Amino acid sequence: MTAAAPHLSWETLDLHTRQPFGIARWTHSTYPRTIVTLTHAGLTGQGEAAPNAFYGETRGTVEAVLPLLADALSDPWDWDGLHARLSARMPHDHPSVKCSLEMAAVEWCAQAAGVPVWRLLGLSPAPLPESSYTVSIAALDDMRAQARDAAARGHGVLKVKLGTDRDEAILEALREEAPHVALRVDANAAWTRTQARRMLGVLDAARVEFVEQPLAAGDLDGHAALRAVSTVPIVADESLHHVSDVTALARAFDGVNLKLAKLGGPLQALAALRLARAHGLQVMMGCMIESSLGIAAAAHLAGACDWADLDGALLLADDPFTGLEWQAGHLTRPQGTGWGVRRA
Repeated sequence: MTAAAPHLSWETLDLHTRQPFGIARWTHSTYPRTIVTLTHAGLTGQGEAAPNAFYGETRGTVEAVLPLLADALSDPWDWDGLHARLSARMPHDHPSVKCSLEMAAVEWCAQAAGVPVWRLLGLSPAPLPESSYTVSIAALDDMRAQARDAAARGHGVLKVKLGTDRDEAILEALREEAPHVALRVDANAAWTRTQARRMLGVLDAARVEFVEQPLAAGDLDGHAALRAVSTVPIVADESLHHVSDVTALARAFDGVNLKLAKLGGPLQALAALRLARAHGLQVMMGCMIESSLGIAAAAHLAGACDWADLDGALLLADDPFTGLEWQAGHLTRPQGTGWGVRRA
């Protein structure tokens, strides 16, 4: 008798942040996220698609593409085959959809093995790096309040979004409000080369730990020139779309920010992490605005990283998953089988 084929289902939820979340490109409060569920042989695995328009994805593209790619997940254990089939059908598009399918397959296998995903992948049980908490772009008084409140709640690492005409004032204000926290900066590709050069002294004076993606995604020469004169490490985010990008980025950046939803899943992020290490790069495990399902998947890999930016679910007013344990920015490694979270 032939075994039943895996069954795939999905639903799209609108997640809402507690307050509008602003970066250099936009400000939003509502984030559509599609939860994919793989059911096979009495076990389930789940994944999350977190589309980002910067990478060519929307709620509509996710819902249109999932039916076209669903049958690629024919055997949960065949990870190489899944990646090959997804790549053959859509080589460079729809990374969050690919991520959701890869997440579902990997969790199903961990459920079958009765272990957490990090154990299934042979990763270290080392403690996770403290996660940054994001101060998003808003009116200056609002950004002061964000920083002040986060520090009061015990967050020791803040990441401030920049890319405005008042970046220097923002940094000075946040350093006043939270003088003892580690401070990181994310310009989201918004600075020109001239602006970035001018900001280097400001970053240094504010004791910024690193600056993420100061220039346009394709400007590797500009990043390399900036890196040559900067005392602050420079980390790639928008410049990194695929695992294969890591090698080229090594000449222009000190580190890379890995996000499962833009790389195509946890296995792709793990491959990028290992390639980054081979090129001497530091590594941050990052996230989109995601539910605790997506954050949990990233957390399983974060113990192998230097930095973590996994606050996406902390910013939500309506997280549909539970199971992650936070003490301010300190996230306990997910326990239990699979990703270690469940629907609320």
